[in-house]
Amino acid sequence: MTETPLPRSQFPVCERFHYLNHAGVSPLPIAAQKAIAEITDDFVRAGAANFDHWQDAQERARSAAAALLGVDPSDLAFVKNTTEGLGFVANGLSWKRGDRVIVPDFEFPSTIYPWLSLRELGVEVDIIKPVGETHALPIEVFAEALEDNERRGGTKLVAASWVQYARGYRLDAPRLVELAHRYGAMVCLDVIQGAGLIPTALEDWNVDFAMADSHKWMLGPVGIGVFYVASRCRHLLRPLEPGWASVIHRDDFENLDLAYDDTARRFEGGTYNNITICGMHASIDLILKAGTEQLWRHVDTLADHLATGLGGLGATVLSDRAEGRSGIVTFAVPGSDTSTVADLVAQRGFQVSVRGGGVRVSPHGYNSLREIDDLISALRSSAL
Repeated sequence: MTETPLPRSQFPVCERFHYLNHAGVSPLPIAAQKAIAEITDDFVRAGAANFDHWQDAQERARSAAAALLGVDPSDLAFVKNTTEGLGFVANGLSWKRGDRVIVPDFEFPSTIYPWLSLRELGVEVDIIKPVGETHALPIEVFAEALEDNERRGGTKLVAASWVQYARGYRLDAPRLVELAHRYGAMVCLDVIQGAGLIPTALEDWNVDFAMADSHKWMLGPVGIGVFYVASRCRHLLRPLEPGWASVIHRDDFENLDLAYDDTARRFEGGTYNNITICGMHASIDLILKAGTEQLWRHVDTLADHLATGLGGLGATVLSDRAEGRSGIVTFAVPGSDTSTVADLVAQRGFQVSVRGGGVRVSPHGYNSLREIDDLISALRSSAL
């Protein structure tokens, strides 16, 4: 494997680091840097004179993000981050005392706090326990919880990360949605740890709500993300930040009728962050050009190679490498402090994270097999 599906020349970070922390914050590719510089320079030199052009660019970005997620552009809104999208669902739905939400344990805080906050409204939040060392979430765990809730009035919503942030377990999203809908429950997926790497088809999977920042596997800037609302669910969410951009007559400021746009744009209240939107668009275009099938095949191979090498060192791989595998490989070295292991490899130029009781490694499509071999060699020579 000498070539990578994403050109390494797009990632100057390679000159300084072995960057293996895309489950944290990704470095920007040159394409995104140039797109951000272009629009910033235009605003410096022309102010709002070219605003119509940037609005058109914004819609092209929406279409690119929709293609990446497998949805219609009309069902996609721009948000600041994943947390905002989750909040739009948690606080935009109509709740009554006794409604039930199912959410896994060990989720990222922003993926669980919006649901826990509903307890003050009398909503019951059922936290299900992942299984085993990999924190697996097989469909049977959700089936048991949904069946239990049938005897207590049913479940209104199942909320979960498609890919768990700490040890990387990937849910079988289509089966989860099919199961939940059979019990009359909607599904809200945080897809930030999969979108941009693993082929995604939210509309085909019948997901009700989904959201993701751009700054992880989508390789985009921080502070911009996307929020998917299936058209059949649009009327179920009350827009929480209505503004001039939310209405169907957004260019007629004299018209004060609150007539929401008939697309997901109703969830976009005010002026857009065109700078980060353009950066995200450039990064997504790189991904679409490479193809998520190719990216996923490449990273899956890197992750398998890493897991095999770690096993040869006597390390414990905490991530599932079977049906629940993702781009995340988290490991622990018996007898060694996890932070110490991470610090040692950082001293050798490897950017990783400490998560889920281990060292989390998350390569992308420009990382090479040689880098994985170098990481294994660094761990071996550290005499852990």
